[in-house]
Amino acid sequence: MSGPLETAREVLRLEAHALHRTAARLDGNFELALEILLDSPGKVILTGIGKSGLAARVLSATFCAMGVPSVYLHPAEAVHGDLGVYSPGDPTILISNSGATEELTRLVPLLRRFESKLVVITGQPASALGLAADAVLDASVEREADPHDLVPTASVIAALAVGHALAVAMAARRGFSPREFGALHPGGQLGWVLNRRVGEVMHSGVEVPWVRPADPLKQALIEMTRKPLGAACALDGEGRLAGLLTDGDLRRAVERHDDIRALTVGGVMTQRPVVIGPDATLRDALRLMEDRPRQLSVLPVVDETGRALGLLRLHDLFQAGRGAV
Repeated sequence: MSGPLETAREVLRLEAHALHRTAARLDGNFELALEILLDSPGKVILTGIGKSGLAARVLSATFCAMGVPSVYLHPAEAVHGDLGVYSPGDPTILISNSGATEELTRLVPLLRRFESKLVVITGQPASALGLAADAVLDASVEREADPHDLVPTASVIAALAVGHALAVAMAARRGFSPREFGALHPGGQLGWVLNRRVGEVMHSGVEVPWVRPADPLKQALIEMTRKPLGAACALDGEGRLAGLLTDGDLRRAVERHDDIRALTVGGVMTQRPVVIGPDATLRDALRLMEDRPRQLSVLPVVDETGRALGLLRLHDLFQAGRGAV
């Protein structure tokens, strides 16, 4: 009998295999489905029941998050008044692994009254729903991931993935931007880093250790100890950034020199540090700090002329957004 870890790994292997097969089967029907959705000026309706219904709810939320108005329609409630959600021409995505779900098949003629184009995601493309569709997307799987091949697992993952593929392809065609996503998602850590600017979070003025390249290193060390931001901005005579003296620069100087009293800031500092502007988003700053072989813990903030405005720490990005989570 397999242990829990091997069982878990087998589940993930089966579901990953299902996704590989689903991706390989994508064809012109996917492009047709995409055009149906793109041609509609209204909202996208998603429907399904059981586990497929839960997948439809998730996908409706995904479409909304990508700027596409979308509503989940419960197929049982649809025939008790909820068809009123439709405007003429709203397309419908129906999710059914069997392609024969009674609650969905009886909706088809009703949806046609609303001139709704039908996109069906199913494990049985030749089923009643598949044959009634304007575009049918094959989400069939060789088997479910449970030992008895009964519980909707791999099939639900495949249907979700196809729906995600539609939503992402639609957003890409529409040129959906991070700024638009931020406008739709102002809450939480993600909304924070998308909507806040560096200038709103950075340390400036008396908070920052300001030094000159000619200053003794000992003086800079004292200033950085009083204002522990992980670095000091070295300024030229016009207030432009001449370099950045980091904690790492100080450690390396101590390692290389038994006596640091003769050292100056200019002889130790990083002369061409990575910088960022005050109008950049916190997401831009996070990528600049992390998407590199050696991550940065602090960034000097400068204006378009190179004048130093302040410092932004990696810690600040997470600390400032903690209350938004």
